[in-house]
Amino acid sequence: MIQVSFQGERGAYSEAAAKSFFSDNEITPIPCTTFAEVLEKTTTDKTDYAVLPVENSLEGSVGESYDLLYTTPLNATGEIYHRIEHCLIGIGKLDEIETVYSHPQALGQCRKFIELHGMRTIPTYDTAGSVKIVKELNKKNCACIASKAASTIYGMPIVSEKIANNQNNYTRFLILSKKNSAETGNDKTSIIFSIKHEPGSLYRIIENFHKKNINMTKIESRPTRENTWEYNFYVDFEGHEKNPKILEILDKIKKETIFLKILGSYPCAKLS
Repeated sequence: MIQVSFQGERGAYSEAAAKSFFSDNEITPIPCTTFAEVLEKTTTDKTDYAVLPVENSLEGSVGESYDLLYTTPLNATGEIYHRIEHCLIGIGKLDEIETVYSHPQALGQCRKFIELHGMRTIPTYDTAGSVKIVKELNKKNCACIASKAASTIYGMPIVSEKIANNQNNYTRFLILSKKNSAETGNDKTSIIFSIKHEPGSLYRIIENFHKKNINMTKIESRPTRENTWEYNFYVDFEGHEKNPKILEILDKIKKETIFLKILGSYPCAKLS
């Protein structure tokens, strides 16, 4: 049985993403309180894989996850885009609900619905965990935002479905482990690097991808923790790190950077 660590309570979107990714295998989902704990369990061999949300199609990148990727010894070995379908869950009727609990990203993704109904928001550590909170409160004027799966697990009624600002709502998750993924011919590689503060330093790196006709699918900067106003760049691009053309690019990039970390190569996921 494959053991997979994820952040949140049972019924969290991260657990659903793990089940979808390992669809052909039975898994044992291991709930964790924090993203750091998710990675730590796999690092110390308590689980085989870790599932980490890295960006949402509406709310953008998950900053805490990217900061942890900088330090983790684990390899990115897979990715999955999981559709997020938010529900309002509680024991009261819609016009009775005054306060709504959920993870900050879920609250942001349902902002229009919340404002339309004049609800007060209380952020929590997890969408599924907010269902547990509301169930324990047992008040008609309190509800939460989470998945259908969470409502089933905790035996709580769904008040309203499809409440997100935009129904085209996906979260991208990375799958991390101590293993490496073999080249498939349809791969993506993730790297982190920092550069010198001098004119053209970032341009020279990006130019390498252009010259080799390699598609960069994401580039984002995050502040470093060591020095004020200095940044690490997180880049995803098409190709596998073992491919000769990609090896050549990585070698050239290394000469232009202060720091370079290859997070891993993995098969490209498709929107389902």
